[in-house]
Amino acid sequence: MNAGNKYDNKRLAGRSYVIAGGSGFLGTSLATQLSDLGANVVVLSRHPPEVSGNWRALRWDGRTVDLWADELEGIDGIVNLAGRSVDCIKTAANKDEILRSRVESTRAIGLAMTNLKSPPHVWVQMSTAHIYGDPAETICDEDSPAGIGLAPDVGQAWEDEFSRSILPGQKAVILRTSFVIGRNRGAGQGALGKLGFLTRIGLGGTIGTGKQGMSWIHESDMNRLIVQALTDDNMTGVFVASSPNPVSQQVFMQELRRAMGIRIGLPAFEWMVRLGAPVFLNTDPELALYGRYVVSKRLKKANFKFQYPDLNEALREIYSTKVS
Repeated sequence: MNAGNKYDNKRLAGRSYVIAGGSGFLGTSLATQLSDLGANVVVLSRHPPEVSGNWRALRWDGRTVDLWADELEGIDGIVNLAGRSVDCIKTAANKDEILRSRVESTRAIGLAMTNLKSPPHVWVQMSTAHIYGDPAETICDEDSPAGIGLAPDVGQAWEDEFSRSILPGQKAVILRTSFVIGRNRGAGQGALGKLGFLTRIGLGGTIGTGKQGMSWIHESDMNRLIVQALTDDNMTGVFVASSPNPVSQQVFMQELRRAMGIRIGLPAFEWMVRLGAPVFLNTDPELALYGRYVVSKRLKKANFKFQYPDLNEALREIYSTKVS
């Protein structure tokens, strides 16, 4: 049995984990996975999760150390997913909040752990594949340099704060995460939801040149990767959390249309996206026009095996399965 699969089959009864920033799509999906495996899970969030599960939820502001810090005493691990969504118009206020929400939440967790008698053994920290910027068709991995611009600057500041906050001897894992695709559990429409909406109304075609990279990972593989990061003592350091098979935007939309059973997808020129994205989708046009191809060379060495390495299989699973 490979290391990537054994954690899916291993009950985590008796172990305790805290998920910071866990009210969104990824957080509730992970909380469900961990609790299904028998773990005790506490979700820290500014807003209560929109779905229920076998876990407890506590409010936190993501900035200050408060009563929530008591939940970290004696637990096995913490996963920090906190950060304002980048799916927004990049006003000065939103850009500031994107940065502050990541750095300040990471700092607050680090400060809280300095006062613990028995801090978590492992800290799994979310980061972003956007740290590589928009390197055209270059394939990036863990050793690739950071790019230039807002997203790379935010990603670097996020990881730098984590490095300052991690405790001596604590196992540290950074996951530079790409586009997570999965079945929405009531935590908002999400990026795939928006793409699905556009596809249903006939606009799921090529955007701009269509050559921009779309690196992605299925939610099941993302959950399994985090579980392995929490439980495998040999897994430390920085990992790119992305499928081994990134595709272009044009191919991604072709596969999405196929999975949804929709034949036609009208293209959108760059000028259309720059005009329409802020007005009709309330988002930054560069999220669609720019991209990156990322793969991990370290996950293979960690013996992680993807359940959904290919996009067609991943999208077929998402659009053929009903969520109970």
